[in-house]
Amino acid sequence: MFKFFKAAAVIAVAAIVPAKAQVGFWLTNPDQSALFQQQKNLQFGKAANNLPAITVNDQQKYQQIDGFGYTLTGGSAVLINKLPADKRKALLDELFLTKGNGIGVSYLRISIGASDLNAEVFTYDDLPEGQTDEQLKQFSLAKDRDMVVILKDILKLNPKIKILGTPWSAPSWMKSNNSSKGGNLLPKYYDVYARYFVKYIKAMQAEGIAIDAITPQNEPLNPKNNPSMVMEAGEEAAFIKTALGPAFKAAGIKTKIITYDHNCDRPDYPMDILKDPEAAKYVDGSAFHLYGGKIDALSTVHDAYPNKHVYFTEQWVGAPGEFPGNLKWHVSQLIVGATRNWARNVLEWNLAADSKYEPHTPGGCTECLGAVTVEQDIKRNVAYYIIAHASKFVRPGSVRIASNLLESFPNVAFKTPEGKTVLIVINTGNDRGAFNIIAKGKSVKAELNAGAVGTFVW
Repeated sequence: MFKFFKAAAVIAVAAIVPAKAQVGFWLTNPDQSALFQQQKNLQFGKAANNLPAITVNDQQKYQQIDGFGYTLTGGSAVLINKLPADKRKALLDELFLTKGNGIGVSYLRISIGASDLNAEVFTYDDLPEGQTDEQLKQFSLAKDRDMVVILKDILKLNPKIKILGTPWSAPSWMKSNNSSKGGNLLPKYYDVYARYFVKYIKAMQAEGIAIDAITPQNEPLNPKNNPSMVMEAGEEAAFIKTALGPAFKAAGIKTKIITYDHNCDRPDYPMDILKDPEAAKYVDGSAFHLYGGKIDALSTVHDAYPNKHVYFTEQWVGAPGEFPGNLKWHVSQLIVGATRNWARNVLEWNLAADSKYEPHTPGGCTECLGAVTVEQDIKRNVAYYIIAHASKFVRPGSVRIASNLLESFPNVAFKTPEGKTVLIVINTGNDRGAFNIIAKGKSVKAELNAGAVGTFVW
């Protein structure tokens, strides 16, 4: 699952950590007695015990980090926009700033058209049955107005936030079954659909919203959502190389094209696209979910195509949620596991829902627990804390650095653009455990309850 680095193999470096250096410590306990709560600072010194050690080596560097965050669904946008102005501002400040209690979300995934967590199914060019619009004269963002409004306010808080756009379906009139659910994109509409993406990116640009990347299709092997669309690897490769890539090039679009956007059980899908040079030349990398397969599939694809990036773009928490188990699994598999397998981001699904796990489309997800539950009062759920442990401190531009793995203490380390070191550790054992953190010859002792997560910053 993880890439292992033995402590004995870590090379010595000339730089030193000051003997009295302070280590910030933020803790979440599985019993919720501490929820991303700052603890008393720890202090580096000389090791005075024989505890196992996590040794951090900032001379061994891996991938750059683009950010941590959530899918901002259309439903999330509607719920947050309906809050009273003061509560809405307070929540957005908390989510998207780092000062004070802010958790500094730095990456968002949004749907191009409706996802299954919108109140209704729509695309930007819906027509009565039997009609077509190959010139896209009816294209409009009007039904996504809540999304546009909230993104503008988020960009005021963090102008550099990265936004990934993903469609759940093409307009029904472009599809083999003329339905919002399932079906395939008809090849005769490849060029039209490519122009649909161009119009979307330019329309968002006109609103002041830059789309950093797109994926051609959410979960292209899943026809069960409403909306959804099937796009086999050969179809996606053909769409990218014959239509989408050339359309972006002709329009001067710099938005990245990221392929796949589905489960880790099919690494062959993105590799089939990346081995096609005419498609691969337009592709920045591959995106993954973990509803199937193992997280080391990201390394399988990275190792085969090391010049292409990998991303982790979706994982849900099933309502009502089981805080201790969800915390342990998501932190160990995603915050630690995905990044140790080369992911440049980690995104949870979804940002917000109400206490009934709404809104959703007919046939959409009925059990998706938001990172926050939005009603008269805001409730912060487990995905909020999962992301907070990374997003507040591991800022965009940070680089993953080496750290050895200990049994029961999965961990991952980063060096930030400001020169800080961030180490995230989870105790997956059954008992409270202690360990040393060693950096540049200095040591500090840390302890975590069973199932607890700690972020250490120095």
